[in-house]
Amino acid sequence: MTIRLLVVDDDPLVRAGLSLMLGGAEDLRIVGEAADGAEVLALVERLAPDVVLMDIRMPDVDGLTATEELRRRPGAPEVVVLTTFHADEQVLRALRAGAAGFVLKDTPPAEIVAAVRRVAAGEPVLSPAVTRQLMSHVAGAPAATGGDARRAAALTRTSLLADREREVAVEIGRGRSNAEIAASLYMSVPTVKTHVSRILAKLGFNNRVQIALLAHDAGLFDEDDPEPAT
Repeated sequence: MTIRLLVVDDDPLVRAGLSLMLGGAEDLRIVGEAADGAEVLALVERLAPDVVLMDIRMPDVDGLTATEELRRRPGAPEVVVLTTFHADEQVLRALRAGAAGFVLKDTPPAEIVAAVRRVAAGEPVLSPAVTRQLMSHVAGAPAATGGDARRAAALTRTSLLADREREVAVEIGRGRSNAEIAASLYMSVPTVKTHVSRILAKLGFNNRVQIALLAHDAGLFDEDDPEPAT
């Protein structure tokens, strides 16, 4: 299968570099480029990419706004965010909006290609270790404006989950893999996968990072819980 890719970045040199290195992969095809988030929706509708590689910082419509608008549409392509930071509020906002993950702009080309392939196959881009880093950032950050409203909304959504599903959501929020969750909750890996699928369906989420963020927003963790092993 050929993966159709749309590259979005306001820097023409970055776009050219990405197109050059990604276009060299036999199973990737660059179907279009955009210099601003304002162009994304029309290009997606016309070119039907499988994956959008999206820069965050652009002068007119930024990648966050474009990601939020795009992921609200049915049948939207997956989004991988391009950033210069491992974990900041903008990356977290993109993940909450449904981006499948992020890659740093200085990531080696082979790793960016691998990330695009995983996303196109419906697999997570973020490793458990990176998820733990993000969750640590969320836990240590000062409460943002509207934090109380976000927590109330998150609690309302988590109330849709059965008790066992909520336990799995908490383990996902700790950055644990399916195997680690299975060992912690004394269930099989296939059972964990089933619970994760049900959680995604009930919450209307695209990936497990959104589950992790929701668990933190809802305050489902005890403050004295030990940090998971890395």
